[in-house]
Order: sequence, then C-alpha cells, then structure tokens
Amino acid sequence: MTTPLLTSLAAPDGDRPDAVTVGGHRLSREDLLGAAGAVAARVAGAPAVAVHASATPETVVAVVGALLAGVPAVPVPPDSGPAERAHILRDSGAALLLAGAGAEVAEGPLETVRVDPAERAEWTKAEPEPESAAFVLYTSGTTGAPKGVVISRRAVAADLDALAGAWAWTAEDTLVHGLPLFHVHGLVLGVLGALRTGSRLVHTGKPTPAAYAAAGGSLYFGVPTVWNRVVRDPDAARALSGARLLVSGSAPLPAPVFRELERLTGQRPVERYGMTETLITVSTRADGERRPGSVGVPLPGIRTRIAAEEGAAIGELQLTGPTLFDGYLGRPEATSGAYTEDGWFRTGDIATVEADGFHRIVGRASTDMIKSGGYRIGAGEIENVLLDHPAVQEAAVVGAPHDDLGQQIVAYVVAEGVTERDLIDFVATELSVHKRPRVVRFLDALPRNAMGKPQKKLLPPV
Repeated sequence: MTTPLLTSLAAPDGDRPDAVTVGGHRLSREDLLGAAGAVAARVAGAPAVAVHASATPETVVAVVGALLAGVPAVPVPPDSGPAERAHILRDSGAALLLAGAGAEVAEGPLETVRVDPAERAEWTKAEPEPESAAFVLYTSGTTGAPKGVVISRRAVAADLDALAGAWAWTAEDTLVHGLPLFHVHGLVLGVLGALRTGSRLVHTGKPTPAAYAAAGGSLYFGVPTVWNRVVRDPDAARALSGARLLVSGSAPLPAPVFRELERLTGQRPVERYGMTETLITVSTRADGERRPGSVGVPLPGIRTRIAAEEGAAIGELQLTGPTLFDGYLGRPEATSGAYTEDGWFRTGDIATVEADGFHRIVGRASTDMIKSGGYRIGAGEIENVLLDHPAVQEAAVVGAPHDDLGQQIVAYVVAEGVTERDLIDFVATELSVHKRPRVVRFLDALPRNAMGKPQKKLLPPV
C-alpha cells in the first residue's frame, strides 16, 4: 500500500543544513517544512494556487506549502509569454500566484503572494486525502491551447515509490539536476522524489557540464540535450564516473550520446519513459540491462500494450496503472477521447516491444509514424542512424506529402562536411532501402522546447 505523499517529508534524524540546495541556496528539511508551513497557512482553502516556477528555493517552498495545505499547485513557466500565462492562470482557477521576493512577475488578474524561505510556521493539520489533486500541470499545447492535467497525490506517491525501487534510490543518494521546475521531470521527480526518498537534492540552477561535474552527486537527472553537452566536455563527463546512476528522459537519448557516456563515465545511462498525463511508466533498472534506444520495462502496477495494424511490428503504446492522471481540467470530452473504449490510455507514442519485454519508443503518432510506399516507418529509427554519422550533430525526420509514395521521408540535420547524397546512402546501408530519406535539409539548429525536445511542427517546409 502506498504511504501518503508527505509522510516521509519530515526532517529525519541527522537533518543536514544542505538537504536541499537550489542555485547555491541551502535549506535543511526543517527549514523547508517551516517555510512551507508559513505558505500553507496563507493559501489554505484556496481552490488552486499558481507558482511562478523559477529554479529557486522559493519555488520548492511554495510547492511543498501548497501540498501541505492540500491545495493543487499550478506551476507557471517563468518565461511563458503573456498569452500562455494568462491562459494558465484563467483556466486553472488559481486564486493566488506564489512567487519569490525577487521574481519579476507581470501584473495580472491574481494577487501575488511573496514567498520567503526564512519565514517559519508550524503546520499540524492532517495529510489530505490521497485522491485529492496535487498538481495541475499544463501540456505544451502543440495541438491547441495547453490543457491542465490533474495529477492526484496518490499517483505521485505511487510513481515515486516505483522509481525508488527501480533505481535503488535511497536516503544515501545525492540527486543532482538542473531541470526546469514546471515539468514532471524537474519538479515531481527532481524535487518531490528527493524529498520522499530522503536523498539530498542539489539543483544546479542551469544544467551545465561544469555544474554537474562540481556537484558530486550519486544520482543525476538530465535530458538528451544536457547529456549531449556533457559528453562534449570530456573532463566534466569523467567527473561523473563516481556517480551511481545517470538517468535520461523527456526525449529519446541518441545512441551515440549513450555510447559516449558509457565510454567517458564507465557506466550506461538509465532511460525511462513517461508523459505529463501518466508520470513515469516504463524504465530500465539500476540492476538490469541498459540498451541504447530502449526505455526498459513497465514499472510495478503498470500494464502496456501495442495497438498495431495487423502484421505491423509497431503501433501506438497504450497503458493503464496507478500513476495515470485524473483527467484534463474542465475538459471531459478531451479526457474521454484520451482513453480507449476498454479504459486504456492512448499515449499517442509509437512503440515496439521486444520479445523480452523491453520497450522502444520510435516517435509520436501525429508526426513520427510515416506511411511511405505502403510501409509503416518510425522516424526515430532513422534519426538514430543519422546521429551515428560522425558529421551529424542533430537530426529530425518527418513524413511529407508525396504524390506517388503517400509520404516521403524528409530529414532535417545539423551537420558539416557532408552532402545530402552522403546521408541518404548512409541510411540506406544501415536500414532497409525504403527507409532512406528522399530529401535532406540542412539547418543551423533544430527548434526545441524547454526540455530539449525537437519541435517538428516548427520545422521549415520542404
């Protein structure tokens, strides 16, 4: 049975002054809970509170305070534009906006409550019900205005406990990362995970190779962009050789980066898979095999299946389990449409499952499933091959309309000293000929979001 979300957040025996470090600012667990208690007293009874989610101690205090009070926290990206910010504040029903004293917050419809990590108040009220909402997290909005994803306290606790088991994550660890605090990866895993397991947390502010190298952690979180920068700084990468586990997520880790991490640090990274709506559901394990391009096996309690056309080896990944969201806020039709008739969540991701249960994610159904000349082709497979070419730094593959083929394979690459024909032939020698790109476009950089995911819908037309 999963224990309540906040039960293990209380300061343990031997509480240390640097239990939580964010951007160089240190808090003990006792300090954190005292400051969070002051926040809880100010927000109790609110339907929801927005949090100006900069990478600061104030964000951590604000989120924990909201959780203590049983008020759903709504992280707002600090760099969100006026339209996005206004939509989140209005759509979430937040009554207040929590922000640090030094945060520059644009005037808006909500009262701004300034959070002070030095403030103290004891909070003694009972733990809220497990089924109550912990967060309303907003999706990236690639197909319209961002939707509010309601995540329960029960789902968060179940996911963190499953990951602690899979990664052998304990109070003896020091977790290091520099990820944004308005996503599942950086906030739910990267803050609440450390607090729930009792491990020390070092948030580096920015996830630079130098900051990671200097942190002295045993457990590191990063997205592929972070790990790519780390392996380009061999000294920084080698400094991580004493770590117990390097975890990559939020987007597929290119196979060349996987191999370079292994070469420079002496260990293979752990990859995992999840979504805002599901939290983390599939992962390789600390004590198991780690394969390039694979996100491992389902976590305890999670069941998966592949919805594929007859005879096809790949299809949409669907799943069910205790970590799933409670629905899109105020959008019952969208919530209903996210599930199959028999109650499985449609991830929209295209995957294949190997005979031993290892999962590989090959792309998004909307952009990465290419139907060309009667073949169903996963864009991710081609991208990995392109990234294996020594001249290619970044790659994104899409299907573009074609009169004869239905769709033709188009590759966008960041590369030097190589021609379009070189790359087409390279793919044709590594994969089936029908998987080769018909067109290669050279760019200075791929458009990416805050988590480093390529934004294919922002690629220039062919």
